[in-house]
Amino acid sequence: MLKRCSSGFNALNRVLGCVLLATMLTLGGCGLLPEVKDETSGWSAQKLYAEAKDNLNSGNYERAVKLFETLESRYPFGRYAQQAQLEVAYAYYKDNEPISAIAACDRFIKLHPNHPNVDYAYYLKGLANFNDDLGLLGNLVNQDLSERDPRAARDAFLAFKELITRFPDSKYAADSTARMTYLVNALASNEVHVAKYYLKRKAWVAAANRAKEVLKTYPEAPALEEALAVMVVAYDKLELVELRDDAQRVLTLNFPNSQYAKGVSTEGKAWYRFW
Repeated sequence: MLKRCSSGFNALNRVLGCVLLATMLTLGGCGLLPEVKDETSGWSAQKLYAEAKDNLNSGNYERAVKLFETLESRYPFGRYAQQAQLEVAYAYYKDNEPISAIAACDRFIKLHPNHPNVDYAYYLKGLANFNDDLGLLGNLVNQDLSERDPRAARDAFLAFKELITRFPDSKYAADSTARMTYLVNALASNEVHVAKYYLKRKAWVAAANRAKEVLKTYPEAPALEEALAVMVVAYDKLELVELRDDAQRVLTLNFPNSQYAKGVSTEGKAWYRFW
């Protein structure tokens, strides 16, 4: 019995010895590493802002973000800190980091809803969403905005709308209005794109409903012409003669020169097949 207890204590001592040795090596190793010196230590808020701004203007966006964030953490109060929050959003935007840019804009808007430059935060948020595309792959395949997930387009539209509603005299209002018009057309085209997909799948009810939504939501969009044409085809396939004739009449009345309204055929196919 005594030998068994002695053997157990010896095993425990060996384990404790290994742990102690590992701890000593770890602590000793830390002393061997050179101390990392913060070059910005002691810098004033003005110097930090100036250095960050220089990096931003020269395209070193990652460095600029780091300096702006250092400025805000060290000097959280005052105009430099507030401006740094806005500059961080712009740096992320320029560095093609739309999610971070949008988050920074939202944070600035929440913290400073009455700031003189809050209109710019809304504008930048809209731009970040507006330019949130498929990157290189999207450019290679020339995919149209109307064929993509419309969520970013909707978010951009809402940001621009908030800007021109709250700040109609803002210097960013005119450009925001133009972008909103483009986005409305793109969103309407997206709905028509989905409706045409349903036509190909012979999902006539879904196609008609999606096209009808375009008429209700985007009555001024150019995509209205195709939406009406989709409705004509879908109602015809569903043998809803009255609804088909109504859609055809509205199409002919509003777009008298439309190839859809004239019912022309293309390469021997039905007129709606050329999509």
